[in-house]
This record gives sequence, structure tokens and C-alpha cells, in this order.
Amino acid sequence: MSTSNEVQQDTRFFGHPRGLANLFGVEMWERFSFYGMQGILAIYLYYKVDQGGLAQPEATATSIVGAYGGLVYLSTIVAAWVADRVLGSERTLFFSAVLVMIGHLALALVPGLLGVGIGLVCVAVGGGGIKGNATAMVGTLYRADDSRRDGGFTLFYMGINIGALVGPLLTGLAQQEVGFHLGFGIAAVGMAIGLVQYVLGRRNLPDEARTVPNPLPRAHRPAAIGVGVLFVVVVVAAVLAGWVTAANLATVTAAVIAVASVILFAVVLSSKRITKVERRRVLSFIPMFVASAVFWSLYQQQFTVVTIYADKRLDRGLFGWTMPVSWVSSIGPVFVILLAGVFAAVWTRLGDRQPSTPIKFAAGTALMGVAFLLFLPTAGSSTQTPLLLLVLILLVFTIAELNLSPVGLSLSTKLAPRAFQTQMVALFFLSVALGSALSGSLAEYYSAEHEGAYFGVLGGIAVVVGLIIAAISPWIRKLMSGVR
Repeated sequence: MSTSNEVQQDTRFFGHPRGLANLFGVEMWERFSFYGMQGILAIYLYYKVDQGGLAQPEATATSIVGAYGGLVYLSTIVAAWVADRVLGSERTLFFSAVLVMIGHLALALVPGLLGVGIGLVCVAVGGGGIKGNATAMVGTLYRADDSRRDGGFTLFYMGINIGALVGPLLTGLAQQEVGFHLGFGIAAVGMAIGLVQYVLGRRNLPDEARTVPNPLPRAHRPAAIGVGVLFVVVVVAAVLAGWVTAANLATVTAAVIAVASVILFAVVLSSKRITKVERRRVLSFIPMFVASAVFWSLYQQQFTVVTIYADKRLDRGLFGWTMPVSWVSSIGPVFVILLAGVFAAVWTRLGDRQPSTPIKFAAGTALMGVAFLLFLPTAGSSTQTPLLLLVLILLVFTIAELNLSPVGLSLSTKLAPRAFQTQMVALFFLSVALGSALSGSLAEYYSAEHEGAYFGVLGGIAVVVGLIIAAISPWIRKLMSGVR
């Protein structure tokens, strides 16, 4: 076990603390398993039984995938509470990684929708636990004034994208050549490797990662457990009563997230613990919350509509060999790896002359709409879409992402009232969760026969939202009260 000072003075991993290698590895393997599984999940749900699938309607498949995406980000918020009040980040991350591995094993070994249900719940809850806590623990490796800090996060971010790149390549190849369950099994093996290397390197993490910042008083624990049990009972009852089904799961999830978001905004805005300036800043976040939700509702369709499109409309032939469907999921991470550093350098060089955050949000949302409009030239065509066109579209996806996603969390922390730091970060995650769930709900309306209307309407709406955000950006900046 290492003290915080020993860790912060360590330079054994490319000039960074050795603990970064541990967190880099666990996050890389978690993303390997996460994106590897997600790359083949939709087609597993709707492929026919003789193709190794579960023969679900496409609308049901995309509903499940969308709801799952929303639950991942919801669980990030719950896991943050567990880390802050009960277990600490280090133990929360460990148990989350175990849960992710169990989920992938369930998908690989348990047949039918039962395996899907067990697997996706475990991966969603565990993935959310790793996502927030691994990032928080990277921060504990450095002092606030350590010049290596940004470089450390850059290395960590690289690990995320390496995993996201390689995972779909291997699981997709296994699925196409052998079967779905081998693909899910490879995802489980990847997470197991990440878990083993994490356990072996836990001693390189600082004491701070093991502490519980705000311990839950023992007297309050029964109430917390009761709330958790009540939630599970309500969910089970809703499923047994037929109110929640696989077909409407994404819509129900989106509705719950939307209500939770409104309640959280109301709690923060009505609090007597925030100042007038802080209240104005929270109000300024509302239009950007909407823009973020719109952006993610289109972006996350990489795993719903774009997967179906790649399966049925894309020419995946490469030198006489057919590329696996899931390989399309690896195109985005390639562009992120190539362009993230470029964007960071451009913003740094521009300094105070760079676009304001509302303009970046506007650009990201509008560009996401443009990406959907780029599907229109081949919409409804009887010929297959060239792979190069989809690569171009996914390049626009990535440029849009780099305008909005990296600044979203930063913005939520800058606008947060002193008394509601964590809740403002939760609101950003809720916008991502809402968009992810909506990506499944919207996909219900996609079909090859109505491609033009689908991509045209959604793309047009996103462009209009982006233009509205740009038009009202002076008002938003005024509410931001000095925050850029």
C-alpha cells in the first residue's frame, strides 16, 4: 500500500505514477469488453435463430440496446454515491469490474433472453461503476498543481480508445466465424484480464483512493438499503404487470430519466443554499442540457440504427471477404485517437480566442445533424452504400463529438454551485443517459423503406437545435456570469 505522497512522486510509467498504468489497463480492458459486446448486441437480438440470434423484432432489439446505454450512465451516478458514502472509489471500482465480468459470462453462457437480462444489468451497473471511479482515481495520482496531470488524463483517454478500437474487431470476427457466444466470451476474457492486472497493481494506488470522503452514518444505512430494495420491487412489479416490456424499455427509461432530470434541476434551483449568480449559472445549463440530449440521441445510434444499416445496407466487401458488422464500431475510435490531440492543440493555441462553450455545444449538435443528412444521397437506393461514405459520415460523428463531449463534464463543474458540485455532474450524465435511451426509442421508426424521412427529419431537427443554441448563445453567456 502506497501513501499519497509516494504515489504523486512516482515516475515509473512514462514519467507518470505506476498507478496510472493500472487504471489505464483496467479502463482499456473494460472498454474492450464494453464496445466488443455492444458491437454485436443488436444483431444478436434480431438475427434469426439459424443465424445464432434470438429472432427479436428490430424495434425490440434497438429498444433494449438504447435502454442499456441509458442505464450505464444512470448507474454512474449511483456508483458515485456508493463510492462517496460507503465503499470509496478503489473498492467500488473493484466490485464493479467483477460485476462486468459476470455480465459478459452470462451473455456467453446463459441462453436466450434470460442471459441478455442478467448480462446487461450486470454490465450496465458495473460499467457505470468503473466509468466514474476510474476517472476520479486518476485525479488522486497527482497534486492539483502537478504539470503532469493533463498528460496523465491524455494517456488514460488513449487507453479508453484503444479498448474501444480493438474490442469490436475481435468480438465481431469471433461472432462471424464461430458464433455470438464466443464473441461475448472474448469480452468476458478481456474484462478478466483487466481485473487480474488491476488486483496485482492495487498497491500502487494512493490511500486517498481507498478513503470514503463522506461516510454514510450507520443510523442512515437501513433507510438507504430500504430505498434500494423498494426500487427493485417497483421495477419487478412493473415488469410482471406488463407495464415495462422489452419493446418499450427504451421509452420508459427515457421517461424516467427525463423526470429525474426535471426534479434534480428543481431541487438545485429552489435551494436556499445557492446564490443569485449560482442560480443564473444553473439556468444557463438548461439549454445546453437539451442540446447534449439531442446530440447523444443521434450519436448513440451507432449501436442501434447504424448497426442495422451496416448489416443490411452497407457494402462490407474487402478484397473478396465480408467485414463483420461490428467492425463499423471501431471506425470512430480511430478518428478519436487521430483527432483528439489536434483539437486539444487548436483550443490551446487559440486561448481566449477559441469559441465559447455554448458555441461548441451548438457546433457539436448541428454537425451531428449534418452527419445524419449525409445518409440522404443513398437513402432508399437499391444498391449497397459504399464503405467509404459511411467512414466519412463517422468522421463527422467524431468531429461533432470532439466539439461537445470533452467540454460537457468540464462545463458542469464550472457552472456548479458550491453546495451542488456532484449533482451538476450528475445532470450532465443524465443528459447523456437521456440521449442514449432516446437513441433506442427513435430507432423504432427506422426502416430501409423510410430512410430518407428518418435521417432527414432527425438530422434537420439537430441542425435547427444547434442553430438555436448558437443564436441564443449571448443570452446563455450572460447567464453564465463570467464562466466561459
